[in-house]
Amino acid sequence: MKTLAGIGLMLAANLAFAATPATTRAEVTHLLDAVEKSQCKFNRNGSWYDAKEARAHLEKKFTYLDKKDMLTTTESFIERGASTSSMSGKPYQMQCSGAKPVASAAWLTEELSRYRKK
Repeated sequence: MKTLAGIGLMLAANLAFAATPATTRAEVTHLLDAVEKSQCKFNRNGSWYDAKEARAHLEKKFTYLDKKDMLTTTESFIERGASTSSMSGKPYQMQCSGAKPVASAAWLTEELSRYRKK
């Protein structure tokens, strides 16, 4: 009986640290593609970057969080990796087509909502 309990605890521990779900991976990939295709500017720590640089930065953050098994949903990626600088704590911003800058979290959440409705 102790062996079964031990196996159960090991399985539970493995599930708690499971890899990023496939649905989340697909949605994050879509968001990264959308950022790159948007031609929007991306503000990080007071400097503006083009859409391709924004995608590269967010992709690095996704890879880091994924390796640490810190992502369970796409929203967790937006919250933990795509909203604020982990170094300064400043929020990221997106600015598209001369419009006023918006929080990247809002931009990404809106894009995720559009994607899920399709």
